[in-house]
Amino acid sequence: MYPLMKTFISIKKANLLGLMFACALLAAIFAVGAVGSNTWITDRFITIERGWIDTLINWVVGLLTGIGGWFMLPVLTVLISSLFQETAIQRVERVYYPDASDRQVLKFWPEFRHDLKFTGWAVFLNILVLPLYVFGIGFAVSILLNSYLLGREFFESAAGYHLGKTNARALGLRHRKAMYGGGFVITVMAIVPFLNLFVPILAIVWMVHVYHRIHIQEPQRIQNNERRNPNESPSIQNL
Repeated sequence: MYPLMKTFISIKKANLLGLMFACALLAAIFAVGAVGSNTWITDRFITIERGWIDTLINWVVGLLTGIGGWFMLPVLTVLISSLFQETAIQRVERVYYPDASDRQVLKFWPEFRHDLKFTGWAVFLNILVLPLYVFGIGFAVSILLNSYLLGREFFESAAGYHLGKTNARALGLRHRKAMYGGGFVITVMAIVPFLNLFVPILAIVWMVHVYHRIHIQEPQRIQNNERRNPNESPSIQNL
């Protein structure tokens, strides 16, 4: 599926290996911290006289936290990727799309707040899905939900780097198959052991390629959007 191979090849060509390992380290620290903190809280505030039961509860809480965190990893990729987003986009475009040199300057804190709000909303929706696991459909619903959420968010991040959020959202709606298909691949990768540590970078690179492919295919539509929203981004006129 396009652009799977191109995404992995881009990691080396765009010199993203360092970013990927930094991203993986951050994801691992977050996972270990979440399990450790919940186990510590349980050990601190839940005390049972029988020592083996107390130990069992601590282990069960740690296990459930790990499993829950595992299935929450897809939505957390957006928050982690926000720390590396601009650098990753710049490096990929410098190698593959050098003509796309004019772009808007991303402001870290507004973008981070946006990603934080998205992550909170996505975590809330995934928590609502948890009861469906009892009926055997929770996993499928979770995959579909996160495919939609991650596809939209990562596409709007890549396209919004040039078009602004409003135009990026409109462009994505015209290309739902590419956007949500990419979201599905990102979601699946996010639950694969070891590979999921690198997904925040892989997702950014994937959607950069998707955006530029669409941009090449329908320049007239993009230009029409730019004329209707001339103030959306200072770099729009330079595309």
